[in-house]
Amino acid sequence: MYLDVFSDNSFETNCWLLGADGTDEVVVVDPGFSPERVRAMLDAEDRRPVAALATHGHFDHIGSAAVFCGDDLPFYIHEADVAALTDPQGWGAGWQTPPVPVKDVRTVVDGDVLTFAGFSIEVVHTPGHTPGSVCLSTDGLVLSGDLVFAGAIGRSDFPNSSPTEMERSLDRFLELPDPIDVLPGHGPRTTVGRERERNPFLQGR
Repeated sequence: MYLDVFSDNSFETNCWLLGADGTDEVVVVDPGFSPERVRAMLDAEDRRPVAALATHGHFDHIGSAAVFCGDDLPFYIHEADVAALTDPQGWGAGWQTPPVPVKDVRTVVDGDVLTFAGFSIEVVHTPGHTPGSVCLSTDGLVLSGDLVFAGAIGRSDFPNSSPTEMERSLDRFLELPDPIDVLPGHGPRTTVGRERERNPFLQGR
């Protein structure tokens, strides 16, 4: 599998690039910043994006989606976070960010499976950080967004966050097998087993 990441931004948000073997197609997860640099990374590998996905609706994860997707790329986001694109203040994260006018928006829900040239991604709804936060599971790895990081977890104290739902989502995360690689929304990659053993917010569950 082709796998790369762009994180050169002030939030150190990870924009993950994934592609199946035997194809030049790539899925872009969390296009928050510098769409021209992400495109340049793909061009250098002779890869072409076919879709962009969001783990949740915070601006540092979707901010460049409109430019990156342009007129032809679909953008997938959970239905509970779709308002972050058109009415971020009404959506209620608690700070001022501009709308992100993506042209082709497609909403997802828990259990949806997205397939791109034989490359399948399952949507796992893990609310708490935001109402529509998701993990994206595929081929022995999970993109955890801002649910779980290496040694930490995401915040659940924003106006539209839910500590109760966050707790449930963390329990759901721990249902994954230990060998699964975790690609978080910020920071280095890890594994489910490593976080189960070492993450102070997950121990004792």
